[in-house]
Amino acid sequence: MANPIEMGSSEQAVVERLRAIAGYRALFAKSFGTEELTIDHVAKAIATFERTVVSGNSAYDRYQAGDKKALTSQQVRGMNIFFKKAKCDKCHDGMNFTTNDFHNTGVGTDKPQPDVGRYGFTNDPKDWAAFKTPTLRDIADTPPYMHDGSLKTLKEVVEFYDKGGVLNKNLDKDIKPLKLTVDEKEALVAFLRGLSGEGWQNIKPPEKFPE
Repeated sequence: MANPIEMGSSEQAVVERLRAIAGYRALFAKSFGTEELTIDHVAKAIATFERTVVSGNSAYDRYQAGDKKALTSQQVRGMNIFFKKAKCDKCHDGMNFTTNDFHNTGVGTDKPQPDVGRYGFTNDPKDWAAFKTPTLRDIADTPPYMHDGSLKTLKEVVEFYDKGGVLNKNLDKDIKPLKLTVDEKEALVAFLRGLSGEGWQNIKPPEKFPE
């Protein structure tokens, strides 16, 4: 909320803005038992909502559960490329397809003033331009991609990694040219589309907001 390159606000401004809305004051009072709305209440409310944004039963999940028709032959080929030839699981591993680690893929490092990423928090040189690896769940439904939104499609993302990212002083050792064929790239994109699941689509805004 306070990050200048994200929401660009401040904790105080967020709290004051929410306090000025009668409907939010009522909802926060009901949720926390007090009308003293604080930034901690805001954080807890957001976190509670985020825990409801779930995704499961994707084509990949069904395939792993034994339904070998859940993925197309092209997606199965893409899955093998993902885990074997491209070794994407070095960063995108586990049920959430992320190790939750920080990596420098080179995105934006060729700009005049690149975003320094985690380095801005740790001041550790090894964290320069390193960003947390996101989940790939529902990735086909959440463009644009990369921390700066510079890649608009999954095809562009695959092309970016195929060429080995952007060379820089802190490029992750696992980011190397993949040398995929056109068909392999298409199969990899198809597999990524198979990670879209169910659950979050059922989230709806309230029918009526308290006045």
